[in-house]
Amino acid sequence: MTFVKLFIPALLATAALAVASLFVGVSEMTFSTLLSGPGGERAWMILGASRVPRTLALILAGAGMAVAGTIMQMLSRNRFVEPSTAGTVESASLGMLAVLLLAPDLPVIMKMLVAAAFALAGTAVFLSILRRVPLRSPVLVPLIGLMLGGVINACTTFFAYRYDLLQAMGAWTSGDFSAVLRGRYEVLWVALALTVAAYVAADRFTVAGMGEDFSTNLGLDHRKVVGLGLVIVSMVTASVVVTAGILPFIGLIVPNLVSMVMGDRLRRTLPWIALSGAALVLVCDMIGRLVNAPYEIPVGSVLGVVGSLFFLNLLLRRRPRAA
Repeated sequence: MTFVKLFIPALLATAALAVASLFVGVSEMTFSTLLSGPGGERAWMILGASRVPRTLALILAGAGMAVAGTIMQMLSRNRFVEPSTAGTVESASLGMLAVLLLAPDLPVIMKMLVAAAFALAGTAVFLSILRRVPLRSPVLVPLIGLMLGGVINACTTFFAYRYDLLQAMGAWTSGDFSAVLRGRYEVLWVALALTVAAYVAADRFTVAGMGEDFSTNLGLDHRKVVGLGLVIVSMVTASVVVTAGILPFIGLIVPNLVSMVMGDRLRRTLPWIALSGAALVLVCDMIGRLVNAPYEIPVGSVLGVVGSLFFLNLLLRRRPRAA
């Protein structure tokens, strides 16, 4: 009952942020403008074609990436891991480049599936490396992921430079929602469906996060659960990269903050993680639109600054104290 009493105000606060997002932008829009005669038609067109799709995309992307980060932390059993620190988003970007080089006319859903396949392969390589490397410190895990992501990103940049596609690559890796319009964000509903699937399998992910031996003793097929988690993470990451580009550190900030307050039981925390992820992206997007108005700072850049500071704080908090 306490959970419901707290969750409803949080849901209303996020809804208020979503409504506020509708009225932030270059084109002036107020309730009176929507109700006025001459300018009302244009305002409704902007609202339906741009502002509503953009706000929905922000909510779906934020919730999906936060949940994906949580699943990755459970599977790797490390608080520093999320798609942007495990080579997942870089792998998805490499998949997008491959599509652009080999089959640029593919529909959006096929581009997402190709990017998801690359992201799945990159994440599997990351987890495979973790099994083979002795991890004496939890900080080594994100370090391995960042090095893997750096190698993949270097390959992507090389081929993009070789085929004169650096500008195109920058467009889909910036984490920018300014180009999101009606008809160009619907693939993100896949992320919502996968977020719901993650909630259904939340208890299995919680048990799998306790280790392969422990989960096997409880009768859980650890490999199948890990496979399901990898598919969810890869598909969500690919759908976001295809739509808006890379959104860094959401899966690092939100799960850690929620875990500090509510613990690690996914069945209870996952709705909070999804809601908090959506709220964080909405806030960062509005900051990007207001700081240098009428120009925009991509939400990925704002998240990069906020996430870097939070990442450093996590590292410093885990630093061993002198005796």
